[in-house]
Amino acid sequence: MPTLVLLRHGQSRWNLENRFTGWWDVDLTDQGMAEARAAGTLLKDRGFDFDRCFTSVLTRAIRTLDLVLAEMDRLWLPVAKDWRLNERHYGALTGRNKAEMIDQVGAEQVQIWRRSFDIPPAPLPTDSPYDVAGDRRYAGIAVPRTESLQDTIARVLPYYEAAIAPALRAGERVIVSAHGNSLRALEKHLSGIGDADIVSLEIPTGEPIVYELADDLTVRDRYYLAERA
Repeated sequence: MPTLVLLRHGQSRWNLENRFTGWWDVDLTDQGMAEARAAGTLLKDRGFDFDRCFTSVLTRAIRTLDLVLAEMDRLWLPVAKDWRLNERHYGALTGRNKAEMIDQVGAEQVQIWRRSFDIPPAPLPTDSPYDVAGDRRYAGIAVPRTESLQDTIARVLPYYEAAIAPALRAGERVIVSAHGNSLRALEKHLSGIGDADIVSLEIPTGEPIVYELADDLTVRDRYYLAERA
């Protein structure tokens, strides 16, 4: 029976500062590192093991995975890093404080930007200090200027079908360390969540989500590991 564990990275520095992060690369806070270590300890104590690991190319997700694997004595496991598992690109909101944006444009507009399915924020200006188009890790990639959740799903799911699903079909035990919106994309697909409902799905940092799958990758069970005795 294939097993898939989804893990949102631990608290990042911009999570703590209440800023829109998206594709900007920030590291974990001390709390975020503690969350990642605790997730690794929990997985090890509950008898979990993995054959293959996937993460984004953003430091907060990579470091979370490294800390989990260190706690499990599994740093030697193969890890695939891919930009398609990155967080949603928040466009012109990148780096902006969420509370300050509410003061400027109102809570309703900010909620639309954060939680609507198909409405992206304004594009990131070409002169923004948060433009990552020239970053070496994105060489040859058409870096988006903004994304909706729908746009994020459109890049995550093909990667899932091309790389993650074949590993699961081969019977491998898989962990994916990623981000709130890239994980929403996977959960929407796996759990058959509708467009209107997926935007309200909250995924906490550092809490392993376990999917027990049938051989055809349909879901037999889905749960937060910490909530199961």
